[in-house]
Order: sequence, then structure tokens, then C-alpha cells
Amino acid sequence: MAAHALDRHVVLVGFMGAGKSSLGKQLAGRLARPFVDLDRVIERSGDAIPTIFERDGEAAFRAREAAALRDELLRREPSVIAVGGGAVETEDVRTLLGETCVLWLEIDAGAAWERVAGSDRPLARDADAFAALWERRQPLYAAVADATAADLDDLVLGAAGIHVERGAVAQLDAIVPGGGPVELVADVHVAGIHGVDVQLALGERLTRVHEVPQGEAAKTAAVLDRVWRDLRLGRDGTVVALGGGTTTDLAGFAAATYMRGIAWVPVPTTLVGQVDAAIGGKTAIDLPGGKNLVGAFHWPARAVLDPGLLETLSDAERRNGLAEVVKTGLLAGEPLWELPPAEQIRRCAAFKAAICLVDPRDRGVRNQLNLGHTFAHALEAAAGYALPHGEAVALGLLAALELSGLPEQAALVEQVLAPARPTLDRDAAWAALRRDKKAAVGRPRLVLLEAPGKPHVGVELPDEDVHAALDALIAG
Repeated sequence: MAAHALDRHVVLVGFMGAGKSSLGKQLAGRLARPFVDLDRVIERSGDAIPTIFERDGEAAFRAREAAALRDELLRREPSVIAVGGGAVETEDVRTLLGETCVLWLEIDAGAAWERVAGSDRPLARDADAFAALWERRQPLYAAVADATAADLDDLVLGAAGIHVERGAVAQLDAIVPGGGPVELVADVHVAGIHGVDVQLALGERLTRVHEVPQGEAAKTAAVLDRVWRDLRLGRDGTVVALGGGTTTDLAGFAAATYMRGIAWVPVPTTLVGQVDAAIGGKTAIDLPGGKNLVGAFHWPARAVLDPGLLETLSDAERRNGLAEVVKTGLLAGEPLWELPPAEQIRRCAAFKAAICLVDPRDRGVRNQLNLGHTFAHALEAAAGYALPHGEAVALGLLAALELSGLPEQAALVEQVLAPARPTLDRDAAWAALRRDKKAAVGRPRLVLLEAPGKPHVGVELPDEDVHAALDALIAG
């Protein structure tokens, strides 16, 4: 089984009536992939599935089903494939699923019967036999599945290898893929709060712990060099990163470059990390001239988002994370900041994960996730990274929304986030902005909004307009 669907087919399994076809089409749309309903592929031969069952028997149908799946999996372009409820009963199918990302759409027997009773499905004609069949197949679905899902957002998270669950930290030994050794990279402050629980959860797999500084002080060449030198993992090992976005950025980059790349699993302990920083495989360290200027794309083997870890956060740290929630809501065109905290995390993570699976190397639609960040990174660099990321993003959103001609949304950002203007060197901020990774020949390329839910990427405006917007964010 594959922990995520990057460059792999997604296969949906589940009992009759679970919604594999309808949700599969929606998932394919979110991931910009073709959708394949295996039952419809089989029926292209000219025979309806009930006819095949009645004329040739179930065994013959299962053989055709396995052959059809094999043909679809040979296609190079990753797709979303929905297979029949009984496909997992065939050993050949279970073997084929081993190189795909398998998502199990769960449904209870009663709900499934209500949906399919009276249809032409050959195995849905007797309620008792139907319930017994449901019972028999449950362990087969569990054995092949990489993740379970109840709705579209769950499917996206499963495809991205993201596990969202309160109390997930206690299950790390089972959640971290593979069976090889683990080394933990932890924020020194967070290690004092959650480190013991994480070490106990990892059990005998944990062989070494590396503590790193809090905040942007972790994202330096010196700290990275120390982590590289101290790592003792082989190619079968996994780096687990415990902390906020700075810790996951550092640890992910260390994993991306150590021995030309080993597996890593972020366990973010901040709201910023859970809704943004730990998702999508961007890893980096900072240079004096700019934020995240040296890094790599390295998709996590799994990302573990445990909302329970946020209960120890200060109000200020929560506000930092809320800036990314507001950004995501503006991009999605939904007031995600109004949701309960756990649902905020799930919905924001799913929104970002879908975009990153479509554009894992940030060459197209993923650019929209930089809404407000061109200004934010410039402010952070000019402040020597003493300005909290969330504060900088909130200010960056104000500038982007003003340049977008959306004063109502800018007022909303002021109301929800109330960012304070920092005092810092305006020339240093402008120099950092012109050096932004998205700049073209020294000219900033911005993400703006035509309207909530309608981002416009790669926008170039006159320098004087951008400079004025940046100046408006700085006190004095």
C-alpha cells in the first residue's frame, strides 16, 4: 500500500451504496485527474453487470474485474478509480492495490441497504444475506486501505497522506508508515510539553532525539548542519518532526537531503502548522536576505494532525494560525474561520492538500496559496524574523486585498485578526520583497483576488503601487 497518492492512482473501495462513483467523480475534479468507474469499464463490452453475473457466475465476473483493473493501473497518468464493492475479495485485486493509494469509503450495513434495496444489483436482493456480506467484507477493506473516509474532504486528506484525529499522537507507532527506525526532531520548548508522550507512542522504533531552537532560529544553516551530522538513520528510517512550522520546515529539509532523501512525518503542534506549514511537502531554511530561500519539495510519508496538541497554545499563537485559516477561507470563498477549531483544521488541510496534489512543485495553481505572503515574507525578513509569521500574513492579506480592490474583505481581516503594524526598516522590507521567490527580474508577482474564491496569480503591478501597499503596513 502507498501512504499517499502523489504520482500514484487513487482507488476507492467500499461496500455497495457507499458513494464511490459520485464521490469519486468529485475527488477526481478536486485532484484534476481522470475518473474511472470500473463497473462502467466492464460494461463497455456490451453486457450489463447483472447479465454477466447471471450468465457466467460471480467468479467469472471477478476475473474480468481484476483484468480491467490491471489495464487501468497500467496507464501512466494517475487517476481516481472506483472499484466494485466485492473487488477486494479477489486475491489478484488485493495484490494490484499494493502499488496504489487505497481509500475506503465507509458505510454501515443499514444505510447501505436503504440505498440499494430494490435495485438491479445481483447481491442486494435479500437483507440478511446483504448484511452477512457486509460483515464479511469489512476486514478485507481494512486490510487494503491506506485511509478511511466519510466525505469528500476525508478522501482528499487520505489521498494526501494526512491523518487528522484527536489523540492521534498516541497512535504514532501505527500511523508512521513502515517498520524501520525513527529519529525525532523536536522544538526544544515543545519537547518539554509533548516530547515524552511522543517518545512513548513511538516506542522501540525511536532511536534518537534531536532538539532544535524555537521559531525561525531553527531554520538556519548551522542548525541544519548539526541535524545532518547527528542523524544515524539508514534509507529505511523516518524523521518525525514535532513542533511548529519552523521545525517541520527544518526537519523536512534535513530528511529531503540526508542520504539523498529519506521518509519524514510532520507532527505539527501549532495551528499554523496544522492548517498550512506541514502540508504539501515544502521544506526550507532561511538566509539573511530572505525567508525559505534554500529548500526542497519532499512530500511527507504521512502528516499527523492532532487537534488535541493545540490545547496548550497561547492566545497569541492561536491568532498566528488563524491568519492562515482566514487566508484559506478567502481562497476557498468560505468563512472557514467561523468553524469549530477541529473542523477548521480538517477543512483547511483538505483545501490545501488538494491544490498541492495537483501542483506539487508550485508551478501553477499552487501559487494561489501565497496570497498575502509576498508582503509577509518581506516584513519578516526586514524584522530579522522577530515578527511572528501569523502577524506578517495578516498584514500581507491587508495589502493584497487593498490591491485587489476588495475593501470589505480587508475590513474583515482587520476585524478578525487585528494585526499591529510593526516598526522596521522600510528599505530593507522593499529589498526583501523584490527578492521574493516569485519575483520576475526583480519585479514582484502577486497573488490577488478577483473576489473571494477567485484568486488571480502572477499579477504584476507598478512598483509605486506595490511599494505604497508595503509602506502602509509599517508603523511610523
